[in-house]
Order: sequence, then structure tokens, then C-alpha cells
Amino acid sequence: MPDSTQDIAPLYMDDLFVGQRFKSGTHSLDAAQIMVFARQFDPQYFHLDDAQAKTSLFGGLAASGWHTAALTMRMIVDSTPFPAGVIGTNANVKWPMPTRPGDVLHVESEIMSITPSQSRPDRGRLVMKSLTLNDRGDVVQELEATILVSRKPQGEVA
Repeated sequence: MPDSTQDIAPLYMDDLFVGQRFKSGTHSLDAAQIMVFARQFDPQYFHLDDAQAKTSLFGGLAASGWHTAALTMRMIVDSTPFPAGVIGTNANVKWPMPTRPGDVLHVESEIMSITPSQSRPDRGRLVMKSLTLNDRGDVVQELEATILVSRKPQGEVA
């Protein structure tokens, strides 16, 4: 699977189908990345200090869920060649288990539904479920998002 959508032909709403899957490249996460993100965006002790984190309900250093979400977004952008970008209108996110230093993450996404816009014929929306998994196959994040997608420009041949 390509690591960047630059290597993939653009896919418009008209090219997509329910059940279509996308798989991202990988991202290796280490303790330094976890702490840098946490210092700026989620400065809680279980994201910043491994010794103190051992006393938390996580039992050790864990990435912020928002860090996992940001990494997930990057991997989705890199693996879904939507010409207008990955523009979300809503999302439901769950973190069933923590992301840890040493995890190698990837995202597997599936289109659950596609709905053409009634008022804007140049676009539609799709619901995509994305699972972020570590290298052991554990799901560390579940994301179900509604995404705006472009239709093929008028006159473009399929």
C-alpha cells in the first residue's frame, strides 16, 4: 500500500462504494513523541513521566488519546485519495486501550455509507469507520466519521 496519496489516483464520490477499504502506512511511536505532544496539548502526568505513570490507571506511559487521533488523521489523509481532502463534519471516537511507546500504528478504514447531497450536486458525504491498530493487532482507536466528498467535475469521463 502506498504511504502517500500522491501515488494514488484521486477518488471522487462516483468512484467509491460501500465496503471499500483503505489501509495506511505505519507510524512508529516512541516515548519522546508522546511526551512532546503531551507537553503542548495534554500535560497530564501519565503522558509525561513513565515513573509517575506507573501509579496511574494506565500502569505506565500512555499517549494522549488526542495524540492517537492526530496520528490517525495523518494516516487517513495519506491513505485516502479524496481530491478535496478529508473534510469531516462529525465524528465519534473511542479509545478502547492506550497507545504505548514502541507501538507501530496503522489505520484500516472502510466506507459504511455514501449519500449524494440533495442541495449541492457537486458533493456528497460518506460515513467511514477507521480502526487504528498497533503492531500486535490491538485496536487503540475506533473512529466513525462523516466526510464530505467531491463528485467528478462535469464533463470528466469516468
